[in-house]
Amino acid sequence: MLTGSFASSYHGAPRATQDIDLVIAPTREQLVELVGLLPPSEYYVDLGDAQAALAHGTAFSVIDRGTGWKIDLIIRKLRAFSQEEFARRTAVEVFGTCLYVATAEDVVLAKLEWAKLRQSERQIQDVAELLGLRWDSLDHGYLSKWIDALGIRDEWVRARRRAGFPD
Repeated sequence: MLTGSFASSYHGAPRATQDIDLVIAPTREQLVELVGLLPPSEYYVDLGDAQAALAHGTAFSVIDRGTGWKIDLIIRKLRAFSQEEFARRTAVEVFGTCLYVATAEDVVLAKLEWAKLRQSERQIQDVAELLGLRWDSLDHGYLSKWIDALGIRDEWVRARRRAGFPD
């Protein structure tokens, strides 16, 4: 599932970024197969890092040696929000390829979590831009449910205010 700044850009709030974030939910066997499909002459990826990421629910990187592009493969967490976010992803066509993208609401929530974790004003700005573009089409009930459950109320208020939506 595409997430992060590329997903934010897909939903209408473009921003230049240095990597692509994908959430994956592989089995151990699928992960080994995935890494095996990436020729070492074309991609840098470390199987040990990938297996450690799977074991700890973190992320590992794949780097395209030809372009320098980095893809962060994020292991889907087992918590309720992460499972619901993954289940809600939507299939879209990008340059003739089917790709799953996080919903606008889930991009908002994930960016608010990153804002809290890293004290990132950039993430708050991304959310404010998404809110400004998509306010009327967002599922506000869904957002409210997870804002409190994830403990990101302060970040939500900051993003809303920055977007021009009072409390």
